[in-house]
Amino acid sequence: MTMPKASQAFPRAEYLRRLAAVKSEMQKREVDVLVVTTPANITYLSGYTSKSGYVPQGLVVSSKEEEPTFITRRMDGPAAIHQMFIDRDHVIGYPEELIANPDRDGYDAIIDFILDHESSRGSIGLETKFLPALTVEKFKSRAGGAKIVDCTNVVSWIRGVKSDLEIAIMREAAAISDAGMLKAAEVIRPGTREADASAEIIATLVRGADGRPGTDLASFFLCATPRTSTCHIRWTEDTFKQGSQVNLEFSGVRHGYTSPLMRTMSIGKPADHIRRLHEGEVAGLEAALAAAKTGRTCSDVAAAFNTTLKKHGFSKESRCGYAVGIDWTEPTASLKEGDMTILRPNMTFHLMLGNWIDEDVGYVISETFRVTDAGGEPFTKLPRDLFEV
Repeated sequence: MTMPKASQAFPRAEYLRRLAAVKSEMQKREVDVLVVTTPANITYLSGYTSKSGYVPQGLVVSSKEEEPTFITRRMDGPAAIHQMFIDRDHVIGYPEELIANPDRDGYDAIIDFILDHESSRGSIGLETKFLPALTVEKFKSRAGGAKIVDCTNVVSWIRGVKSDLEIAIMREAAAISDAGMLKAAEVIRPGTREADASAEIIATLVRGADGRPGTDLASFFLCATPRTSTCHIRWTEDTFKQGSQVNLEFSGVRHGYTSPLMRTMSIGKPADHIRRLHEGEVAGLEAALAAAKTGRTCSDVAAAFNTTLKKHGFSKESRCGYAVGIDWTEPTASLKEGDMTILRPNMTFHLMLGNWIDEDVGYVISETFRVTDAGGEPFTKLPRDLFEV
């Protein structure tokens, strides 16, 4: 029995639209063949979400071919046939002899394919920033004199403006994020182990919301007293205690897309300085969303937040957020003062207002939103409360 095609998250026309945008950018840069190697960009152009990026693989986009060709480890080929919108003949599995081989690897298979199938290969685009230096040198030495062009964030910037179909998927992910946070408010109690509460929350993120399950697990952070002054810690073996504070950050996932969410919870009455910080952060959040209008800049959004927060007697050292979509962070625009990226409709950001002030003071709240002419439109429906549980 051959591997069947899975139900596609998006119609074929949506993927061809994305590829057309990439090919247009290739033409501007005089690139004949683009080798896409970052997993998020491969997902964007093909629908592939399998976790095979720990070994060399690449989606080869040719200016002459409607569909790209995916070259991956042979054992991962069936997953690509199953998930990708492309024809099965455009999936090529390279042999196991290229794994843990000190002389040749999967990138050699990609180069061999280009040499065999691209009669005109004047230039090859690579996401060079995300490739080992020796791999870039391999392309230069083996690619038959082709010019190597740095196309590191070409696809990433195109991803920045979402289609309405993508927005709908991110709303589904946001509904799952909401469900996870409501579950957190239900299970975080004195005497409960952090691990047990995390298990319940993560189970909710998998089960999903509104009849749509989570299709993957994204980063999950639970930072409870006394570890609330940091941001990227998992659960521990400790139990929650009366008076504990818990800072949470996670996201539902739908077909690779995320809508991250952060909230702070307090077991019992929160400390006065945390409540004051919460009030300042919420005011800043609302000011930032109001500023996130079409035609404004990322810097404008950050300035609106920072100015408002300072009026409440606080400041935030880290950036206010970043472009978000597939696999969480997009390596493009940042919500920070000085980033003059112009906001366009359906750009999506995680307005990340985690504020870690001292070794014993930290607080989090966030919204994932899309840019509109009227301002930032949040995807989640959760109240902007400092949860008392």
